[in-house]
Amino acid sequence: MSEELHPAVLLRALEQRARKRFGQHFLARPSIVSRIVRGARVSEGDSVLEIGPGLGVLTRELMRTGASVTAVELDRDLAAFLREREPDLRLIEGDAMVVDLDEAIPDPPAKVVANLPYNVGTQLVLRLIDEPAKVSSITVMLQKEVVQRMLAEPGNRTYGALTVQIAVRGQASWVLGVPPEAFHPPPKVDSAVVRIDLYEAPRTGAVTPEQFDRVVRACFTQRRKTLINSLSTMIGKERARAAAERAELPERIRGEALDVEAFVRLAEAVYAISAEQGDEA
Repeated sequence: MSEELHPAVLLRALEQRARKRFGQHFLARPSIVSRIVRGARVSEGDSVLEIGPGLGVLTRELMRTGASVTAVELDRDLAAFLREREPDLRLIEGDAMVVDLDEAIPDPPAKVVANLPYNVGTQLVLRLIDEPAKVSSITVMLQKEVVQRMLAEPGNRTYGALTVQIAVRGQASWVLGVPPEAFHPPPKVDSAVVRIDLYEAPRTGAVTPEQFDRVVRACFTQRRKTLINSLSTMIGKERARAAAERAELPERIRGEALDVEAFVRLAEAVYAISAEQGDEA
C-alpha cells in the first residue's frame, strides 16, 4: 500500500475538509486486505456489493480483480470522499439495513464483502442471509467472538440461535483472524473474517424460515432451562412435551445440545401439532 493511500494519510485529508473524526476503525494492513478479497473468492466478472467501504482501501482491491463493484456508504462525508477518489465506483449513499437490494445489486446474485461496525454487523448478516436470490455469499469482518458464535458446534457455550439460523441458510467458514494493530486506530478487541456461502433456499424442512427461527429463538431464550421448559413459553408445556416426543428428543435435553437437523425436526413437530389442533404456534 503506497503511503498516500494509507488510512492514516487518507483520514488526515478527509478530516481537513470534514472537520470531524469518525468513530470507525479503518483497515490498514495491505496483506489482510488481499487475504479478504481472496477469501471472498472474488474474480473478474463477479457482481460484488461492498457495505461500509469507508476510505476505500478494500474497495480498490476489489475493483482490481475486474469485478463489478457497488458500494453502500451511510456517512455522507465518506461517500463524498470516495466519489472524488474513486470516480468509477458505483456508490449508493444510504443505510445498508434498509437499502433496496434490487438497486444495490443490479446483476444478482452478488458476493457481499464488508468490514462492518460491530453494533450493526449481526443484524445486517441476518438480513442478507434471507436473500439467496440476490446474494450468493457474504464475506464479512466482525468481532472475533461473533464469528466464533456463527461457527460454534452443539454443546459449546457459544452455540446459540445465531449459529442455527445461519446453518440452515448457508455454509459458514473461517477466513482469517485480524489483530487490533491491523486497524487505524486499533480497536480494543480482536476481529475475524467469516464467509457464508448461501444455499439456494433455506433448509428448514416443512416449515418456513420464519417459523423455524421462532422455535430456535424460544429454545435459547433461557439457556439453562430444558428444551421443554423453554418451548413452553411459546406453546405451553403439554404441547412442548408432545413436540419433543414427536421429534424423538429426550425430555431433559437443552436447546444448546441440539444439532441443526434436530431443530428442523422439532420445528416441524411444533407446527404439525399446531395445525392438527387447528391453531398456529
